[in-house]
Amino acid sequence: MSSLADDRLIVALDVPNVVAGLELANTLGDAVSFYKIGLGMLCGGGLALANELKAEHDKRIFLDMKFFDIGNTVEAAVRGVAQFDIDFLTVHGDPHVVRAAKEGAAGTNMKILAVTILTSLDRNDLDASLIQAGDIPDLVTTRAARAFEAGADGVIASPNEAAMIRALPDSNGRLIVTPGVRPAGADAGDQKRIATPAQAIRDGADHIVVGRPIYKAPAPQQAARAILDELRSV
Repeated sequence: MSSLADDRLIVALDVPNVVAGLELANTLGDAVSFYKIGLGMLCGGGLALANELKAEHDKRIFLDMKFFDIGNTVEAAVRGVAQFDIDFLTVHGDPHVVRAAKEGAAGTNMKILAVTILTSLDRNDLDASLIQAGDIPDLVTTRAARAFEAGADGVIASPNEAAMIRALPDSNGRLIVTPGVRPAGADAGDQKRIATPAQAIRDGADHIVVGRPIYKAPAPQQAARAILDELRSV
């Protein structure tokens, strides 16, 4: 892996299939060492792409599946994923899901990251889903604390909540990974709780996830390097 690579930047391969994913990875080259493969790519060969990027390109892989089911099913699914030498895997942050996921990942180096509240949601969305009343930052922080208690290796949260989560006593040694990161001036897209890369890191994030501002840029590698330069300035 290139010594220039900074794994604080995770690039989301939210593209249609393996061919497009490999093309983007080749375009980004040594500038990027860590990739996220999400649910949208799964039926387009996501696990095959993960294996190829790991085995042939020496990249780290974050599989963003957001598992949610009964405990036995989550444990079995996570055990199946763990055989692919994945670095990070997401599950929903409900304590029973986190505990089951940790059982499934036992004996491996795969980190279980708990999703708190999706960065595309605001209070109106939570009301429509009958989620309890309260400010989103408080709800996210409470879910993060409960996920840590259940054994999560880290959490997924928007940059807006990173500082509050990092202040939790149980956050020591745990990962905070923030999607919803947009360089200054970039289109927010469907994200509602966003921050710049530098701000996310300052507030306590270990990794930021960036997709469209890189893969839709006219020069994706240049866009990635600009974000990396911003991270190194922090």
